[in-house]
Parts: sequence; structure tokens; C-alpha cells
Amino acid sequence: MPETTSTFEGERVAKVLARAGVCSRRDAEKLIADGRVAVDGEVLTSPAVNVTRKSVITVDGEPVKAAEETRVWRYHKPPGAVTTSRDPQGRPTIYDRLPPEIGRVVSVGRLDINSEGLLLLTNDGELARHLELPQNAWQRRYRVRVLGDVDSRKLASVAKGVEIDGVRYEGAKIVLERGDEGAHHWVSVTLREGKNREVRNIMAHLGLQISRLVRVEYGPFKIGRLPRGGLDEVPQDVLRKSLGQFYSEKRGKERSSRPSGGKGVREKRYR
Repeated sequence: MPETTSTFEGERVAKVLARAGVCSRRDAEKLIADGRVAVDGEVLTSPAVNVTRKSVITVDGEPVKAAEETRVWRYHKPPGAVTTSRDPQGRPTIYDRLPPEIGRVVSVGRLDINSEGLLLLTNDGELARHLELPQNAWQRRYRVRVLGDVDSRKLASVAKGVEIDGVRYEGAKIVLERGDEGAHHWVSVTLREGKNREVRNIMAHLGLQISRLVRVEYGPFKIGRLPRGGLDEVPQDVLRKSLGQFYSEKRGKERSSRPSGGKGVREKRYR
């Protein structure tokens, strides 16, 4: 059985699988639990296993090749698509609309079916997890078109956080941008937590009805003039500047813990 002590050189196998783009770390743990992952010919029964670049990792008997260079795309998600690879209700997904040549990618966070705007996609599951973690406090900004009575005191009431139906939401900065004809208004919403349906729940709490919800920023990445349905890869020099220390540390780990095995099945989507 591969070495499992915390002092062993290398990294957890699920983390290496995520970096290689096989799947997310959570899904890698499911693959291990299902007996589909082996290291040096021995099927794993626990994700608490460290591997190094000398380890031969296989999934369903096929070797996992080295992690590719981290890549990130900006995608302008249109409304009417769900942010998942499969939908049990048969609704269209964002992956149905992506060009096949970009290979397997995972989304950074989600937007619900009726929301639109900036969605980051990456071939690096570890990076996706890093960008989603609340403690990393990546700022998200949305433009929201609402119907209802909007005043500064109401908007400021959630600046230090609010509890809605037993769920605690951290502070959200809401600024009135402009009013449309009638009672419609555009507001800018900035937050760092990104819980499920957070913007919609806060707006409902304020007595405002949403007619459009568009994410325009996620951390240092902005939607800019990217058209609806548009896809644009973030240049490597921009990634280095935007991801800072994480990017540098990751590149070092890739060199030290790259799995052996040569050719692999990198493009398969494991579940």
C-alpha cells in the first residue's frame, strides 16, 4: 500500500487528480471510494494516500498523465442554461454550448439558470476550489435590475450582514446605479461570500423583485465587453499577476509531484 504518513514526500492523491484535470477533489474522493483509482497497481480504499512524481496513478485502469498548464477562461453565461455537466431534468447546460476543443473544464462557482454574466472556467480543479473558498474573500460584483421601492437606508441595512430564514449572510454593498422608466432600477451588488442564491435572497428580504441578474466581476476578472455566450481565455501573464503566490506555489508543486504514466485519458469526464 502507498505510504500514508503526513511526513511522506508528495501530496494527497485526490489533490493530484484535481490538478491533472481528471475531476474535482471531491469527485476524486468518490472515485477512490468506488475503487476506481489505483497507485502503483494497488487499488485505493482511502483518499488519505500521498503520491509523488514517481507514482503511477490510474483511473479505471488507464494512466493519468501529467497536469497540463493551468488555463482559465472567461465565459459570458446566458440565461436559460444550468451550471452543471448533467441535469436530471434535461435542461440545457453551459457545457452543451462550449466548444469541444477546450477539453474538460470546471466552473468556478455557479450561476443559477436565470442568472447571466461572468463565469470562470478552468482545467484545474484545485484552482477552482481555491477561488471558491470563502476565506480567500474573492469579491463578486453583480448588476441587478429590480422592481420595487429603493432607498439608500434600505440598501445600507444589509451592509454589515443579515440573517434570512436561519441563514447568516455576510455584508453586501448595494449601490443604486440608475432608475429606469417606472419603478425599475439598476443596482450594483458587491459581496465576498457567494452562498447559494445569496443575491436573490437578499433582494427578496429587501422587498425587491429581480428581473435581471448579471455577474460582472469575480475577483480581478471582469466581463468587460465579452458578448453573451462569448468565451475568452485569460492570458498566462494575466493569471500570474492575478493569482500571485498561489500561481507560483502551484507551478512548483506541479514539477515536484507530477504523476508518471505518460499518455493518459485527460479528456475523459469522470463522475
